[in-house]
Amino acid sequence: MTERNVRKSNRRVTGWLSLWVVGMFGFGYALVPLYSVFCEITGLNGKSATLSEVSAAPLTIDKSRTVTVEFTVNVNGIPWRVDQPKTVRLNVHPGEATTVIYEAHSLVDAMTTGQAVPSVTPAKAARHFRKTECFCFTRQELVGGESKLMPVTFVVDPKLPAEVKTITLSYEVYPANDNLTNNS
Repeated sequence: MTERNVRKSNRRVTGWLSLWVVGMFGFGYALVPLYSVFCEITGLNGKSATLSEVSAAPLTIDKSRTVTVEFTVNVNGIPWRVDQPKTVRLNVHPGEATTVIYEAHSLVDAMTTGQAVPSVTPAKAARHFRKTECFCFTRQELVGGESKLMPVTFVVDPKLPAEVKTITLSYEVYPANDNLTNNS
């Protein structure tokens, strides 16, 4: 093999490797929004139903059974304290609208903006847990030392599989920035 052929072969390999690197970078960049859409469609990773889905069909209340709903909240990287609802464990009838109230407190003198990211477990319950009102739908602002009541109204769909007896609604509250999208 001549030196000219070796150089030509090396350029071809370098070109293919460069193309492969650019393609992998593009795939990695697109993976986050694709994963979010996938979770929204399948209910995977605790993504719950949206307001438009709830408005589409009114639900009948199933008085024959109850489901336990538990509430947790974690604050990460923002100087807030967010208190769980007074009742951290609640029995609800599927189809019945229920409201719980969280309370957020700013721990600094400056204005801060946060965004809550919800998660519902077990995963098979996520598609059947519908929030009609939630502080997680929008960013929340607290001025220095302010406290704010933040309601969540939800409905457990009567089509929830019978083996699911307990659902946990969990929130992680982060500082809001332009990169954080609404993951309700």
